[in-house]
Amino acid sequence: MDKDTVDITVLGAGISGLATAFWLNKQGFETTVLESKKEPGGSMVTRHEDGFLIDYGPNSGLETTPLIGQIVEHVGLKDEMIYALEKAKKRYILRNNRLHALPTSPVAFLKTKLFSPKAKLRLLAEPFSRKSNEGYYQSISEFVKRRLGQEFLDYAVNPFVAGIFAGNPDNLSVQSALPKLYRLEELYGGLFKGFVLGAKERKMRAEQSKQSARLFSFIKGMQSFPAAIAAKLGDKVRYNCKVERVVKSGPKFKVLYRHSDTSEERMTDIVLSTVPAYHAASVFDHWGDELINHLNDIYYPPVKVLYLGFREAAVGQVLDGFGFLIPEKENKTFLGAIWNSAIFPCRAKDDMTAFTLFVGGARSPELFDNGNDKHLDTVIKEFKKIMRIEEDPIFVKEKMWPKAIPQYRIGYIEHERYFEQFESNHPGIFLSGNYRGGISVGDCIKNSELTVKRICEHITKNADRQDD
Repeated sequence: MDKDTVDITVLGAGISGLATAFWLNKQGFETTVLESKKEPGGSMVTRHEDGFLIDYGPNSGLETTPLIGQIVEHVGLKDEMIYALEKAKKRYILRNNRLHALPTSPVAFLKTKLFSPKAKLRLLAEPFSRKSNEGYYQSISEFVKRRLGQEFLDYAVNPFVAGIFAGNPDNLSVQSALPKLYRLEELYGGLFKGFVLGAKERKMRAEQSKQSARLFSFIKGMQSFPAAIAAKLGDKVRYNCKVERVVKSGPKFKVLYRHSDTSEERMTDIVLSTVPAYHAASVFDHWGDELINHLNDIYYPPVKVLYLGFREAAVGQVLDGFGFLIPEKENKTFLGAIWNSAIFPCRAKDDMTAFTLFVGGARSPELFDNGNDKHLDTVIKEFKKIMRIEEDPIFVKEKMWPKAIPQYRIGYIEHERYFEQFESNHPGIFLSGNYRGGISVGDCIKNSELTVKRICEHITKNADRQDD
């Protein structure tokens, strides 16, 4: 297999597929991206309506790797890249129906009323906490409770997990969902010690911790990023192409798909799937029950995104932060809210302010049983009370994600190990996307480079085999 003649087909034009195609194209590989929708981006969906900018998927990203900047500059998007306003650094947590800023310094930690004195003392005992024997099968809740205590779990980690994964820490694997946190204990024996010593290691890798990385977006919203990559790739990205099946055909693979209403196929040397696990299960449905079982076992909870626009003068809460998250113990109908207008400029028209709320997730998927939408009135009522708003919203939009974010549940490492073995047993097939290696934009970008390395290793190995 020669680099100049190898053909690569990427399934999916989300950020994972497009970023990988970007690196492959830069190295001179013949790459084609097949996307079922009429536009790029996957879950990155931006709309502009009536003076409001709405991101229905990720509202921002963390610049945790220099790879992000490299792609942005190469696709001509550097002048449109923007960073969060200084005031957006504050994150609020709801406790007893009041918003408390999450402390970011020792002094703020001592003064905050978010945690009780008992919880603060418990946190100081972290370096003396014992190490667990549970290993890979330990939940985030078990890990945090053991090292930091119940109250820190309830009022910091529980809402954090809901905000990032729309998940429940009782069910998520700490090793798979929060690998860096797990690694601090494994390498350094504790979290506080690991944060200090791990900073030097991150500096050597030219990476930023998620605590210090800058929050970014684009003037026209997050979908600008995949759209710019796709534009750079040009006709290498084909839209309205719904892949139905991938079959082995001699030394190559045959990709069967529908382009609009026409059945088409293409022969290719390598297939990289970056579509969600449940879509991959249908594409590879005849590659063995074990693969299908692993793919279908990955849970994607439903999430509804609710976008609200209010008169700025009607909002009683000072908008001096990113937004707020809600602990499960607070018994609210939604997970939290982003204060869009306080983070980036030009998110709402003059004299208006915009918010994005998240409803459902793994915490309360039953909200959407039987198409029930009555809870939305309750959500808006709860939000208005928290934000001290007396008026109804001027602008309301919503989007339902029936299968939103993959949950890295307890035992997820068994999926990871199987996918590695599957790729080894079926050279030329690669499985990627946000169900492998992390769900964030930064994770997807870092993993795209790693995927290219795996593909290059495969090509080199095949070329050496042919020479022999």
